[in-house]
Amino acid sequence: MTPKSRLYIPGLSGLYDSLSDWAWLILRVAAGLILAAHGAWKFGYLGGPGLNGVIGFFDKVGYSPGSIWAPTLATFEVVGGILLAIGLLTRPVALIGLIQMLLVAYYHSRFGFWHNVQGGGVEYPLMWAAVMLFFLIRGAGPMSVDARMSKEF
Repeated sequence: MTPKSRLYIPGLSGLYDSLSDWAWLILRVAAGLILAAHGAWKFGYLGGPGLNGVIGFFDKVGYSPGSIWAPTLATFEVVGGILLAIGLLTRPVALIGLIQMLLVAYYHSRFGFWHNVQGGGVEYPLMWAAVMLFFLIRGAGPMSVDARMSKEF
């Protein structure tokens, strides 16, 4: 519940409270589906280069062997993204995703903060890391499979 005394417009507390569960759901489903789409892209769907292209990229930038990293990350992104979207095993998925995004942020830090012509900046993976940290700490939320189970991580 949002204390009315904390709001500049106290009459909005009911709206905020009634939409709270939906906001959690929207963030989780959006993050999960985008993550799954990114993994599908690595497999060659949605205009992606396919595993051979991702393997070559990983080997080129020093994440060797790319033949292990590319399918592992692509599979995690597809499966983990679906699990995140439905809110199942959310905290373990978020932990793996947080580790992945911190490693991606480290790689992208060489290009600066903002995305530019040379390559992607660090701001996007840091935003993803923050989303994963949120779900690691807070869990899937009330409108999830995790919430319907008797236990969760």
